[in-house]
Amino acid sequence: AGGSAPLLALTVALRMLNCFLVQTSFVPDEYWQSLEVAHRMLLNINNYGYLTWEWTNGLRGYSYPLIFASIYKALQLLAKDDVQLLIWVPRLAQAVLAAFADVKLYSLVRHLENAETAKYVYFCQLCSWFTWYSCTRTLTNTMETLLTIFALSYYPIKGSKMGSSCKYLALIALAIVTRPTAVIPWIPLLFSHFLLEQRKADLILHNCLPVGLVTVGTSLIIDRVFFGEWVLVQLNFLKYNVLQNLGTFYGSHPWHWYFTQGLPVILGTHLPFFIHGCVLAPKRYRVFLMAVIWTVLVYSMLSHKEFRFIYPVLPFCMVFCGYSLKHLKAWKKSAASFLLLSNLLPALYTGLIHQRGSLDVMSHIQQLCNNSYQSQAFVFFMMPCHSTPFYSHVHCPLKMRFLQCPPDLTGNESYIDEADVFYSDPLGWLNKEFYNDTLLPSHLIIFSVLEQEISSFLALRGYEKTATVFHTHLPQGRVGSHIYIYRKITEMNN
Repeated sequence: AGGSAPLLALTVALRMLNCFLVQTSFVPDEYWQSLEVAHRMLLNINNYGYLTWEWTNGLRGYSYPLIFASIYKALQLLAKDDVQLLIWVPRLAQAVLAAFADVKLYSLVRHLENAETAKYVYFCQLCSWFTWYSCTRTLTNTMETLLTIFALSYYPIKGSKMGSSCKYLALIALAIVTRPTAVIPWIPLLFSHFLLEQRKADLILHNCLPVGLVTVGTSLIIDRVFFGEWVLVQLNFLKYNVLQNLGTFYGSHPWHWYFTQGLPVILGTHLPFFIHGCVLAPKRYRVFLMAVIWTVLVYSMLSHKEFRFIYPVLPFCMVFCGYSLKHLKAWKKSAASFLLLSNLLPALYTGLIHQRGSLDVMSHIQQLCNNSYQSQAFVFFMMPCHSTPFYSHVHCPLKMRFLQCPPDLTGNESYIDEADVFYSDPLGWLNKEFYNDTLLPSHLIIFSVLEQEISSFLALRGYEKTATVFHTHLPQGRVGSHIYIYRKITEMNN
């Protein structure tokens, strides 16, 4: 961990490997709030692309998907818009950014402490199974976390000579444009900076206001171009997700979930080192700990909870973990070996095995694009909605459909989405929906748990199983251990 250029080259190589060793799906937002939107921005053709309810109601901004749309456009201009490149190039771009963030975190600690402490923080960052699992994904939470690390490297913490109010505020503003919740971890840090700043008026007038106006203005213009009207997405995001608490539609958890499950799971075996580091670390790092506690408290107040929401506090935690490791003296090597080995297994399992069927099944559907009957093919995903990616992983105007699940925005208490209606009586729904054989899809994609319930429909309408794709060892509810592809035989024979 000497010069920054060799370290960066090593880290880029590691994150590239990281990228290729993550072949599973995490959450639908990985595709539906980034790649699907970017694909539609590139090819705004009728029936070729899909925007979820968040986009039709202006809850999301186009600034983040624009990065991927630009990558897609470059590939198209180079006549290299092959579906595999469309899938992997955005992820590799994310991996390179993650590598830069890792090195920035190392540089920050080396600057504030010394090369040895920085080395252990860097080691903890690379060891983290959850960072490995998430940092190369095209999630807004990933970009929010990377921008948080970049901003942190310019934050004017006591003893820092790299501090730059303008740079760190600009990076926070970019993170907020990417995902409005990015402001949450920064509230204690911004408050602390404001209290310690002697030239408060200068900070607001010469830094906060210009940075805020430029970033919000740019974001407004980008959204105006793609929405076709003026939309302040940050306001809509707050209105629907916080004031109307629409997140509960996607599930709710007890208030303590982040303390009892969320943070312990994403920290994994780093947890005892984090606690030890919090006790040891100098006073000036208390503001980092405040950011972690504050973020977890704020998210605990919202009923819908997910691991990825608190991902942006993980880099703060790694500073404490590295500090702990550095001060272990005799146990240093044993502790480092323990961290590496205990994170390796969950990183490889979640990256290569758990929930891989969602992506593997798309390679079967891609093959339909190369066949002569592409125009007659009709793929229906009879799965919980957004279980798989869509056109960004097919890249041809194949007729496709999935079960819809938008929340009700009108206040109708008896509202039930299409997916719930289907799962309440799958056989009845199918017979009603496809009352005429000419309406039948050529391919049905289902989770294994549904097969028995609709077996009579499949047999009667002439479907045969053509592929079985492994998905998970931990099936739950509507999600089965395998994904089955059924093809309508009569259709193919004709």
